[in-house]
Amino acid sequence: MASVSLTLFESAYCQTSSGNLPDTPSQSQRSEKTNAPSGDDVTWRTLPKSFLHQQKVIWPFPAQLAKGRFLFPSAAVASGTAGLIFADPHVMPYFRSHARSLDDINDTFDTPITAAETVALPVALLAAGYARHDQYQISTSLFAGEAYADSAIVDLAMKAITRRKRPSDVPAGAPFTDTFFSGDKSPFKGSSFPSGHAAAVFSVATVVAVRYRRHKWVPWLLYGFATAVSLSRVTTLSHFPSDVFLGAALGYTITRYDVLQPRKTGQ
Repeated sequence: MASVSLTLFESAYCQTSSGNLPDTPSQSQRSEKTNAPSGDDVTWRTLPKSFLHQQKVIWPFPAQLAKGRFLFPSAAVASGTAGLIFADPHVMPYFRSHARSLDDINDTFDTPITAAETVALPVALLAAGYARHDQYQISTSLFAGEAYADSAIVDLAMKAITRRKRPSDVPAGAPFTDTFFSGDKSPFKGSSFPSGHAAAVFSVATVVAVRYRRHKWVPWLLYGFATAVSLSRVTTLSHFPSDVFLGAALGYTITRYDVLQPRKTGQ
């Protein structure tokens, strides 16, 4: 479900730990033309300016839509999200009634565990990069941190507005309807829409998958992990399918079409 957003945006725009990651691409490999730009390398010194630049790109996006840009991919994600919102009340009773049979899976993908695993990837990349004196790997870690922060800010803003009740907060036997604008006022607690876990894990996974895309197993591994974590948010009754879909779409698109886009000198 979460990975569907990747196909939508790739077609529309077409125009794991420490030292075990693939070797850094050579300079000649980096200069080869591909369909997936990896962005300019970022350093600790350029990180704040780079982050501010990304925020300047993200927030005027509604104005870009008003000018008729990015209408097709935006409509694809919006319609997919709307369809899943309609389906949410019909899907969630299954996961509530089968919660006990999913205990083993849910324990493996517990909220603190998946959050720690998502954060651990860029941290491990950073440590390995310094240990190997590998600037490309260090930059990949910093890009992942940027992407994580960018997606988190957008996610929290949407949570604060929608204040959607989480599936786990719906009383037993009650329907999963009228969940918007009825959750906790704090976006850090009761607000469910969109999924912060899905946005975070897809943002981090996209950075590593794109920058190490020459090793074909890397995108499969990273996007597979991101999809598993995202789907677990539904089985644990932490999120609705629509929350996960939109969160994954946000994490992927913000990273792929903002964070990893080459920037002009001086930006």
